[in-house]
Amino acid sequence: MAILEIRNVSSGYGEVQILWGVTLALENNKLTSLVGGNGVGKTTLLRTIMGSLKPWDGSVWFEGQDVSQAAAYDKAEMGLILVPEGRQLFTDMTVAENLEMGATPKRARPHIKRNFERIYEMFPRLKERQHQKAGTLSGGEQQMLAVGRGIMAEPKVLMIDELSLGLAPVLVLQLFDVLRQLKSLGMSLLLVEQNVHMALVVSDYAFVLAQGRVELEGPSRVLAKNEHVRTAYLGL
Repeated sequence: MAILEIRNVSSGYGEVQILWGVTLALENNKLTSLVGGNGVGKTTLLRTIMGSLKPWDGSVWFEGQDVSQAAAYDKAEMGLILVPEGRQLFTDMTVAENLEMGATPKRARPHIKRNFERIYEMFPRLKERQHQKAGTLSGGEQQMLAVGRGIMAEPKVLMIDELSLGLAPVLVLQLFDVLRQLKSLGMSLLLVEQNVHMALVVSDYAFVLAQGRVELEGPSRVLAKNEHVRTAYLGL
């Protein structure tokens, strides 16, 4: 059964329509990727799912409930969490303080100690720098912190916007390995990613977005062999 469903959603900004009847579903305890070029509507879809944008048409369902009009903080309380593009950290606060800010949902408060331990195990560098201000971290460390803050919220579905953007390949590999660990813990993940090759390697199922519409979908290993995907997105 799908834990998150997007049903025929159209959305945009002002009078500019970006999404045109997008339908997709996330299966429980699966890593799903949403891939495509820059400017095709991936971030707009995440904002519509979270509620910072309201769908013009269609609906968003979470655990069998229509949450299309719910506020972002209500969705966070339900367990729907977004790690936004650009990280949006509190740069004058320490690593530990930023992580604790992630545990704002009431459902996350009883699990703070466990999640701190889990994050520091996944990201030893954050443990080393726990008393350091977030603004002094490298780009890769800041991305680790952004993901860690999302984990602190005790998500049922963790959505991550452009995990690998601007990062060195070795850090990208480390972050993608963390996604595998999170899935093994029973978390459902939606990865929005321009690095199509890595997204298809790590995910179970994928959707290809083009010009605000779902162009292709299928098991990631099948899409990786698709001639159009190989030509248009993998440079093969």
